[in-house]
Amino acid sequence: MSGREAAHITLGFELMKITILMNKKAASIPLMALLVLGLLSPVFGQQTESLSGYENVPQFGGPNSVGGQVKSDDEVRKTPYWFEGLSQTVQPYYDFKARVQKNHGLSFGADYNLLYQGASESLGEDNAAGGVLRFYGTWSLLGRGSQDKGAITFKVENRHRLGTDIAPQQLGGEVGYAGLTAITFSDAGSLLTNLYWQQSFNNNRLAFIAGIVDVTDYVAVYGLVNPWTDFSNLAFSTDPTIPVPNQGLGTAVWGTIADNYYVLAGFADANADPHNPLDGFDTFFNDHEFFKHIELGWFGSWENRFTDNIHLTAWQVDDRDAALIPGGWGMAFSFSRKFDDRWLPFVRAGYSDGSGGVILERSVSIGVGYFLTTRSDEIGVGLNWGRPSEVTFGPDLDDQYTAEMYHRFQLFQHASVTPNFQYLADPALNPDEDSIWVAGLRARVVF
Repeated sequence: MSGREAAHITLGFELMKITILMNKKAASIPLMALLVLGLLSPVFGQQTESLSGYENVPQFGGPNSVGGQVKSDDEVRKTPYWFEGLSQTVQPYYDFKARVQKNHGLSFGADYNLLYQGASESLGEDNAAGGVLRFYGTWSLLGRGSQDKGAITFKVENRHRLGTDIAPQQLGGEVGYAGLTAITFSDAGSLLTNLYWQQSFNNNRLAFIAGIVDVTDYVAVYGLVNPWTDFSNLAFSTDPTIPVPNQGLGTAVWGTIADNYYVLAGFADANADPHNPLDGFDTFFNDHEFFKHIELGWFGSWENRFTDNIHLTAWQVDDRDAALIPGGWGMAFSFSRKFDDRWLPFVRAGYSDGSGGVILERSVSIGVGYFLTTRSDEIGVGLNWGRPSEVTFGPDLDDQYTAEMYHRFQLFQHASVTPNFQYLADPALNPDEDSIWVAGLRARVVF
């Protein structure tokens, strides 16, 4: 056993002990069993392989987009020897997926995600658990086998609570934190979050999408933006100074300038509701209240365009009359650059006029991701300073500080677990508390 592997196991057991001490509710036997297996898995099998041949899936957005998720799930570490029997059992399913992709251009996947979070102090509820079942894919209908494809992208989800009074997305509000300790784990029920046409031109140097889109898939993204596999807190994912709308009708265009520069621009319905996607046609074409954005950026190479990335994003959102939310504008900056194929430091900052329904008026985040064995085993650490919006929450609130650390273990080809710790200093909506700890444990199974 190498020194790195020994350190990996030691750190993992320390994290597990802290989780148990901080909140015994987090130490459920099934999830802890997965965690123990995850601690040992890096000792065995550190190579990667493609399960279904999804190397050329059309992709408009970042790592959390449908194309990015399908490709990432297909490039995971080989199974440790004790799971070889399971791997052989399910391989016919991946062979079937490969045939469908080759013969019909349909690349698809599904996953089930679970998250538990427990807080050390709270104004109300102090623990939350939720699950999300997703089915997603991309169907290439034009230009199959070439760089210039025309494809339909789709994703449906069901988000629900699991045995607690609130879902994890609500925990931040319960503890008095101006932000979200978990982004996607709500109790929203069944949603249509993607259904759009994607078209590429000029050897994939120009592309557009139109339909039901998720703006967070492509606006202000970087290498650790995926809330299903990376950070949980909003401060380190989509910028908290940007009031991104819910999933709904929208369009965006992406184009390469020279070899390493790009421009991204688009707009989307500011009143979108993924529960009732057909109602979006009324709000989009009649209300004319839009979220608009433009982004200029640089990337190191096409393959590493999200890890080696510098960009500046400007946005503006219209007044939302029915919701009584005034319009606003702002800008966000992001820098990330991968070193030694393991280290991914980042710096992100955002400014807004405080309107538009934003959570923070100002935000600065720094941090680093470290890939221990392959792209699937990863440690992330982030620090954030934020100034809450006076328009959204009221005047005279203190600035708040956030820290997060997570460690994702890839158990085998089809499952991962991620212990997660957040430290909330001076929570703006709970002035009686100087600090609050939030311990979490996330699990993900891919089909």
